[in-house]
Amino acid sequence: MNKAVSRFKAILQISGCCFFIFWAFTAGAQTRGKVEVIKDARIDTFAAHRLELNKGADAMTVNGFRVQIFTGENRKDAYNAQSKFLEQFPDVKSYIIYNEPNFKVRVGDFRTRLDAEKLQNDLKKLFTGMFIIQEKITPPKQDTDD
Repeated sequence: MNKAVSRFKAILQISGCCFFIFWAFTAGAQTRGKVEVIKDARIDTFAAHRLELNKGADAMTVNGFRVQIFTGENRKDAYNAQSKFLEQFPDVKSYIIYNEPNFKVRVGDFRTRLDAEKLQNDLKKLFTGMFIIQEKITPPKQDTDD
């Protein structure tokens, strides 16, 4: 019987100790503290510079249209399609986009769907399965005559 009582006392002492430690941590967590952030001043400069760059990028893009001339999983085929397009239309910008697992080749920066349809019509002999995509484009610079 003495062994059972001594085991009980030992368990009570251990659990009491654990309860005291738990209480000490929770009591400390409820008091308000002060957080001091130490950082390099260049971080703020970098963040401000990045914000300015992002503002400029958004100002340069508008809603428009592109013609998608290729979709496939093979990267080499995508670059071949882009080269084939640029041989015929060197003045028109082309973009390769990778959305796993497909590569897509999109061409042109058109403000209107009609302009994109004109290019699509010109490309019918070279490419099959083309379609027009509406997305953000970089509009071509307009000539201003003063």
